[in-house]
Amino acid sequence: MKMPKILALLAALVAFVSSSAAAPQGELVKITDQEAAWAAEASKNYPLDVCVGSGEKLGSMGDATEWIYRAEGQADRLVKFCCDGCIDTFMENPAEHLAKIDAAAKKKAGKADKSDSAHKH
Repeated sequence: MKMPKILALLAALVAFVSSSAAAPQGELVKITDQEAAWAAEASKNYPLDVCVGSGEKLGSMGDATEWIYRAEGQADRLVKFCCDGCIDTFMENPAEHLAKIDAAAKKKAGKADKSDSAHKH
């Protein structure tokens, strides 16, 4: 009879350890003059035309804001928001929002591959 309780406790412990071993939480930092060239290049290839926080069209609430997401041991990432109000939403779960950017980039790359392969001379 105690076995199900032990298994449930073990499962909860594994879930806790897994969540605490996740990638370290990073921070959003403003783009400096030294990072401006990198950010401009990253912006050209940014795969979303909507805010990762709200889903609103970038530019629909004035100029979109661009930030660098920086986490120890990971490459810097450009993140665009429709407004500064979406920063808190992003920071509640950065991994979820970065996954949206990654999925859009993958989708965009797939479309580019298909259009390149359809091009014939």
